[in-house]
Amino acid sequence: MEKIEIQFTLFSAFYSPLISAMSGGFLTEEGLDASWSVAPPGVSAIKALEEGKAQVIQSALSQGFTSLGKGETPTAVHFAQINEMDGFFLTAREPDPDFNWKKLERSEVVLFGGGQPLAMFKYACDKAGIDFDKLKVINVGGAADMDKAFRDGQGNYVQQQGPFPQQLEKDGVGHIVAEVGKQIGPNGFSSLAATREWLATDQAKAFTRAYKKTRIYMNETPAAEIAKAEKSYFPMIDEDVLAKCIESYQKLGCWTPHIEITKPAYEVTLDVFEHFGTLKKRYAYEQVCTLPPEV
Repeated sequence: MEKIEIQFTLFSAFYSPLISAMSGGFLTEEGLDASWSVAPPGVSAIKALEEGKAQVIQSALSQGFTSLGKGETPTAVHFAQINEMDGFFLTAREPDPDFNWKKLERSEVVLFGGGQPLAMFKYACDKAGIDFDKLKVINVGGAADMDKAFRDGQGNYVQQQGPFPQQLEKDGVGHIVAEVGKQIGPNGFSSLAATREWLATDQAKAFTRAYKKTRIYMNETPAAEIAKAEKSYFPMIDEDVLAKCIESYQKLGCWTPHIEITKPAYEVTLDVFEHFGTLKKRYAYEQVCTLPPEV
């Protein structure tokens, strides 16, 4: 077996296509013995690539925008999608089958303080025709801090990635009222990145074969079966909650069978960050992305 190191920037069920490449046995079938880690807080997973501590990382196209904006040639190139939709949910304190985004105006909303989650949320608000500045925004820190704040009574709504909102529902603390991704549509949300040198190797081809099989598995396999295989990666999450989260992402269309980052999806990501005000110019697809290795 050949060793391969994978590093996540963030770790959640949203990134199940990469997790299931391991838990579903697809990397093992290709002769790859995978180890994984999560980048330390405040440290980019890019550092693991630069230091040779990882061959593949979970990242986002916006990482490339940041490097290019500094006049740097990105160390990493994004070669495959993980999620082709925003995977955040809006959770309210009470069930609201008639929810519309206008209700967020003048309501207290616990949100991420910056980065891609906020950029996408602001874009979704614009698409929904509401004024983001009319929201009473509450910033308390990262995902765990936000979950605790909402559980402790802060906010009328909270922005979360699965499986946090599904666990809130099971615990009777909140009720999912909207999926942010539906407002935005397909885009290059999160991706796999590596060095161009590694992408030219046989190991990269083996990884790609495994990942292609995983994408099909993610769409054709019942969520409960995927959750059972992944459960050891989420010791603090109930298995039925994990299954519900995975099923939600399957229905949303996050995990389309193709693995390449499409140019239309890339262009939407440019639109999002242009709207957010952090994009210095519309960089060419080839500056940030490449097609997966041919297998």
